[in-house]
Formats: sequence, C-alpha cells, structure tokens
Amino acid sequence: MNATTQDREETITAFQHAVNLPAHRLEQWLTTEESHAAGQHKGKSQESTGHASGRRIVQLMHTKKPDLTDDDLAHMRKVTGYIHRHLKQRPKGDVTHSRWRHSLMNWGHDPCR
Repeated sequence: MNATTQDREETITAFQHAVNLPAHRLEQWLTTEESHAAGQHKGKSQESTGHASGRRIVQLMHTKKPDLTDDDLAHMRKVTGYIHRHLKQRPKGDVTHSRWRHSLMNWGHDPCR
C-alpha cells in the first residue's frame, strides 16, 4: 500500500520532531559501549533492537524525501511511536547516565537535549 502525499509528509515531520540527534551525533553515539549495552538483546552477542534501529535511522536521515520507500516510512512511524511511548516512562531522578536515556539515544532521541 502506498502512502498518500499527506501521510508521507506527516510521517516525515513527526519523525523529524521525535529524532532530535543529528545523524553525525547518532553515528558517534552508536559506537560507544553505552549504546551497545542499552536495550533488549536476544542473545549475548546479538545487537539490540534499538541499536539496529539507530543504524537504520542514520540511513533514513541521509535519504532524500522522494527516495523514501513505504518500508522506510513504516520504520519512521515505528521510531516515532517508540520515542513517544518511552518518554512517558521517564524514571525519577537524574537520567543523564541511565539505561533509559541510552536506549532512547539508540532510537535517535536524547531527552537531555
């Protein structure tokens, strides 16, 4: 199913508002130990879902709007939904070095920005 022009624009705008890390900063973050440790891992040696998503987010940020596929838009909606849900689960206290923040950062959002 192809997204309408309005749906595409709404998805892209929501994604751009939710993802507040620039591509270069997200790429840097994804190389850190904290990034690799955050999120849910299916096995000890496997990459977390959020870390894999972060790599895909960087690709999406480098993709021109007309070149975005329906699959890309679906992932953008997934990212936006994850960020909005996760923000509602903010723990009490300082989150600067929390796994909660690190997980969000894997998805392209730094709640401390």
